[in-house]
Amino acid sequence: MNHYLQERYRQEIAPALMKEIDVASPMQVPRLQKIIVNVGVGEALENAKALDAAVADVTVITGQKPVVTKARKSISNFKLREGREIGLKVTLRGERMWSFFDRLVNVALPRTRDFRGVSAHSFDGRGNYTLGIREQLIFPEIVYDKIDKIRGFEVTLVTNAPNDEQGRRLLQLLGMPFRRGE
Repeated sequence: MNHYLQERYRQEIAPALMKEIDVASPMQVPRLQKIIVNVGVGEALENAKALDAAVADVTVITGQKPVVTKARKSISNFKLREGREIGLKVTLRGERMWSFFDRLVNVALPRTRDFRGVSAHSFDGRGNYTLGIREQLIFPEIVYDKIDKIRGFEVTLVTNAPNDEQGRRLLQLLGMPFRRGE
């Protein structure tokens, strides 16, 4: 079963991009490869239940169980020991990726207070885009009464675009609401 956004990419967006960036093969057209959702749960050091609550939230939002990430280094100022569980991440591909992107762009972002679009400057130089989300409440799947704490997270959209301009154009055509005039 294909997501309608994926179909739209195949039938309209890819051919348009192909003409725009002037490439010969359809395989050279930038595409969305995966979406990584990353949550840092710093309070997991004091509160063991915080990690479970974050896992529950991310599972509901993405439809996939996250992997718990561990600290790579000990940092004494943060009372952090190497190997302690301090975050989680989910890598979405295929159907789940398309449906998450659709919900992010068309449902969640417009629900953000005073939303005027996302910054067009958060590209990494290789066509990948990272977006910080301040609270998980912008997703309608999250029930306000059931959350223990408002948590922010990062969403990284990984494309195979060779540069930021092509990555930005791909996301624009997919419906990413970039701020005007940037």
